[in-house]
Amino acid sequence: MSQSTNNLASYIWSLADLLRGDFKQSQYGRIILPFTLLRRLECVFETRKTDVLTEATKIEGMAATEELKEKLLLRASTLSFYNTSEMDLSTLGASGIKDNLETYIQSFSTDAREIFEHFKFGEFIAQLDDANLLYKAVQQVKSADLRPETVSNHDMGLVFEELIRRFAEGSNETAGEHFTPRDIVDLTTSLAFMDDDDGLTTDGAIRTIYDPTAGTGGFLSAGMEYVLQLNPAAVMRAFGQELNPESYAICKADMLIKGQDVTNIKLGNTLSQDQLPNDKFDYMLSNPPFGVDWKKIEKDIKDENAIKGFDGRFGPGLPRVSDGSLLFLMHLISKLRDTDEGGGRIGIILNGSPLFTGGAGSGESEIRRHILESDLLEAIVALPTDMFYNTGISTYVWVLTNKKDPSRKGKVQLINGTDLYSKMRKSLGSKRKWMDEGDIKTITRCFGEFEAVAAETLDKPADAKSNRGRQSATPKTETPKTFAAKIFDTHEFGYRRLTIERPLRESYQFSDDRIKPLRFAPKPLAAITQWIFESFGKGWDEQGNDYEVLNAQEGEIRTHIKAEFPELKEKQIKDALDPKTWAAQLAILQVARALQDKIGTDQHDDMNGFDKALKSTGVALDATAKKQITNAVSWKNPKAAKVVKKLHKNTPATVTANPLYGLFDVDGQLVEYKPDGDLRDNENVPLEPTQPVNATNEAYFLAEVAPHVPDAWMDAGKVDAIDGDIGIVGYEIPFNRHFYTYTPPRDLAEIDAELDAVSAEIMALLQEVHV
Repeated sequence: MSQSTNNLASYIWSLADLLRGDFKQSQYGRIILPFTLLRRLECVFETRKTDVLTEATKIEGMAATEELKEKLLLRASTLSFYNTSEMDLSTLGASGIKDNLETYIQSFSTDAREIFEHFKFGEFIAQLDDANLLYKAVQQVKSADLRPETVSNHDMGLVFEELIRRFAEGSNETAGEHFTPRDIVDLTTSLAFMDDDDGLTTDGAIRTIYDPTAGTGGFLSAGMEYVLQLNPAAVMRAFGQELNPESYAICKADMLIKGQDVTNIKLGNTLSQDQLPNDKFDYMLSNPPFGVDWKKIEKDIKDENAIKGFDGRFGPGLPRVSDGSLLFLMHLISKLRDTDEGGGRIGIILNGSPLFTGGAGSGESEIRRHILESDLLEAIVALPTDMFYNTGISTYVWVLTNKKDPSRKGKVQLINGTDLYSKMRKSLGSKRKWMDEGDIKTITRCFGEFEAVAAETLDKPADAKSNRGRQSATPKTETPKTFAAKIFDTHEFGYRRLTIERPLRESYQFSDDRIKPLRFAPKPLAAITQWIFESFGKGWDEQGNDYEVLNAQEGEIRTHIKAEFPELKEKQIKDALDPKTWAAQLAILQVARALQDKIGTDQHDDMNGFDKALKSTGVALDATAKKQITNAVSWKNPKAAKVVKKLHKNTPATVTANPLYGLFDVDGQLVEYKPDGDLRDNENVPLEPTQPVNATNEAYFLAEVAPHVPDAWMDAGKVDAIDGDIGIVGYEIPFNRHFYTYTPPRDLAEIDAELDAVSAEIMALLQEVHV
């Protein structure tokens, strides 16, 4: 900002001195911003006022719709707004000023009037009037010279942005919800606009800019300012949508002050109610909320995904409901201008979650897969922590485009700028660091030159350390602050998740201890039925008619259930008390005893003979009894024989053993074994596009799995939904892993010496206490 615009902003903000005491600091902006807009509109409209009032008189008696009348008045105004009141701030008068000011505001055109309504300016006018401050405020505001010949649209935009900044910084606790720090805005804008030589140099170049989470319009303003500074002859058209009514009002006011068509600024939820559904844009900048769930609009999003697929915005997949960041990213991708029309570019700020959350096949992974396999991602820049007003977490700028330079095709640049910051003298909420012009240039130069940078030490002072508490005699060596960048092929972020199976090994034994629990119902009633039996059923006669009758004890049982098993539902409680439940379990127990008499109580370590042993007894078994008895008498035993799932008989000569995929040759027979779910594991095999998928998988398996678990195999039934090959494709971007620098621990002798010194000091202090 120039000194004159800064002075003007300071003068306007001095209205806060009048408000102090009667209003909270966080309310100042809600009064100063609409007053500033009102004064600017009044000054801009001054030369057109007579024409509009004349036109208003002409059409007053016309039998025309309000919409037609508004169009006629806008044409007479030649601006994007009008006002049909003969009053202005100078003529409101002291008497009845509240009513006069409200009437004056209501005389604006629809778009302008809507801004004041979303500011809830009428409520603040009433509060100012009650505090006898309204007249004084109007007198101070009307003295600001905001005429276009004195303050251009560009300078007025800078003044308004400064007022927004002061408002945000005065509301630290909520600033991050609607205001992105200017240093982050400048960096993201520079990265997104960097490669548009035509737009930045050609006279009359027309560019559109869009922000689906517009907030107070910081990104829209920065994008326009960036282009117009380099090419004043360019034409910038701003589009945006915002959910918060107050932020929407500020954004719309800012755009109106800059002379933009404010009908392109929409109010509503971008994800569930896209109000610019058919528009595509040259540039998109966004700072969506971090980690905000989308449960409220879950049905709308899932319906669009299911019905429209890739014809809608969310075709690649859906992230988990707890974090909607990637939904905003997919929304922006759907808004990229078609490549035959010049394409588009995106700069979006995200937290770390979209980089790696979700395994292969998950919605997050499929979204990353779509982005990388479509070659849309140009770069990701890691920002320092503590850069935002309402969070100190790690954040990243993603840069995407569908018009990559040939040198960037199939490549992604990762830039580590986590140490590019200076400490702020006074924190603003959670914002304790900021990036100066030099820091921003370092990143943009690296991105523009598309180069890998080995970790280079920065000329940055070490962070000040707390001097509280005991200080170490040998303090930890400070890790130097560095800057680095790396370039990767897009496939290097991909992998195939192979499911590795191992054979199930089980033993069985019909011992008393193993069949005893069959008296009780299976989970979730096992514990409560066992308690009931031990408390009331010890003397039950298994042959009698009252074996399972619990009528007399029902009250006591219910009391115990309420205290100890509150998770049980009423139906489950009734089942536990039902005589039929007890009778059924007794019948199963008696069957198990009959089998025990035939089979004996010896342990058998080959489960493959279990069914044959059951059949040999001649004891009748239904499916329920067999399942419960099998679960009771069998257990996993690593020393037992492998359990066969299937013997392949009469197979074609072309079908041969393939132990890599679980088909084994055992004594001349092809055998499949049952997998043990507890031993199941997954291996992530890096993608290698130059080799066949199976060859890559098998080479990895033989090198990394087979030497350690020789009886394992790959599950050939787990195939990717898109390419149909074995293994499910996943993508993640482990940013920190690529820039991790190993710091060796201190020598053990040094640590021991320090511990000895501390122990000696403690002992000396204790001696002083005892003396």
